[in-house]
Amino acid sequence: MKTTSGLRARLVKLSLAGLVCLSFPSIAAPLQLQINGSNTIGAQLAPLLVEGMLKESGATDIDIQLDAEPQEHRITAVSAQGESIEISLNAHGSTTGFTGLIDRTGQIAASSRPIKDSEVTALKNAGNMLSKEAEQVIGLDGLAVIMHPENPLDSLNVEQIARIFSGQVSDWAQLGGRQGKIKVHARDGNSGTWETFRDLVLKPNQVDLLADAHRYESNADLSRAVSSDRNAVGFVGLAYIQEAKALSITAGDSRPMYPSKALVATEDYPLARRLYMYISPEETNPLALGLIAFTQSKAGQDIVDQVGFVGQNITAARIAPQPYMPDDYRKLAEEAHRLSVNIRFSEGSARLDNKAWQDIDRLLEYLQTENKTEYKVVLVGFGDPRSRGAELLSRLRARTVSAALAGRGIFVKDVMGIGDDLPVAANTHDDGRNKNRRVELWVY
Repeated sequence: MKTTSGLRARLVKLSLAGLVCLSFPSIAAPLQLQINGSNTIGAQLAPLLVEGMLKESGATDIDIQLDAEPQEHRITAVSAQGESIEISLNAHGSTTGFTGLIDRTGQIAASSRPIKDSEVTALKNAGNMLSKEAEQVIGLDGLAVIMHPENPLDSLNVEQIARIFSGQVSDWAQLGGRQGKIKVHARDGNSGTWETFRDLVLKPNQVDLLADAHRYESNADLSRAVSSDRNAVGFVGLAYIQEAKALSITAGDSRPMYPSKALVATEDYPLARRLYMYISPEETNPLALGLIAFTQSKAGQDIVDQVGFVGQNITAARIAPQPYMPDDYRKLAEEAHRLSVNIRFSEGSARLDNKAWQDIDRLLEYLQTENKTEYKVVLVGFGDPRSRGAELLSRLRARTVSAALAGRGIFVKDVMGIGDDLPVAANTHDDGRNKNRRVELWVY
């Protein structure tokens, strides 16, 4: 990674070059790491990332003990230098990850939601937990609203989903489906999946979850329950749709979007979310730093994809021109390829967010490999209708990204400002407006 500084930069540089080869100091005590937090991450993804990091480091005798019932896993190994390694994973919900950082029982918090202001404050002695060193976006996910496979409904808007989960709509016939009392299933209160759903669906519509909803600690258990009940509805991470049926979703004036990997990768899908690992900027545990470095590598992101989430390795794809596209944008779609990443900004500012800086490093590597660092990239900025001069502001956003790319040796061919056309989220709330304020990347 190129986004770290000081002691941490030196440690991470060593991790990537060979101390991901885990060249640890010789000590009698075992090398230990504890990761607490999200069940979404901890159930499958985190153990595989740990295994990948250990294999790449040259560790041997890797033993992974998964205990699905309490969601507590243990991984042991022997480093290339012969030291014992012990890594524990406790996947009881995102909130417990930050509790572990606060009480110092863990070195990494796995979270399927961003850190809260109260948690930032509680961790102020650990350093700036909002910095790009501390906040590591390790992959992307989409919350899928799921039903029984034989439910005839295919698409709902976010407002309708809120009314279902609050109990305001209680029978499928009210939505044009077959008659039957709707049974609501939801994740439990410690879950980042639950908090993301609450914040993206319930809060903007000023409703609460139905009091007698069935609650689950596990995405997999919830998905199995929904797929076996014709009247059930629930929400899970993208990797846990399994035998259930996922709905296409609209938000505001957006077109219906199925929770596909392509739409989640660009974060256009209305219920897309980021998956995080948080680590103190002052952390010196070599296993913790090695895992973060490996997770951000191409090999780490390949594992994110393999598990069923959406990795951040950049790809290019043709986008079919559509009649609803503005003329300049439609011409771009006819001639160029769209990259699988959007650049977004810190809330309420024109500053690139932490993921954007990570993506720019990946973009540089991709464009160098493809020999497209000079005048092959087009940046397309978007805004929201509540901003005065939305077209001008959207172009300014694209120019901000252009300046950041120039600092990495990437010189763009053109910048465009689309204004408030082609929204991907509702403009009635701050979350939606922030999502619409984005910059797409296209290459010739």
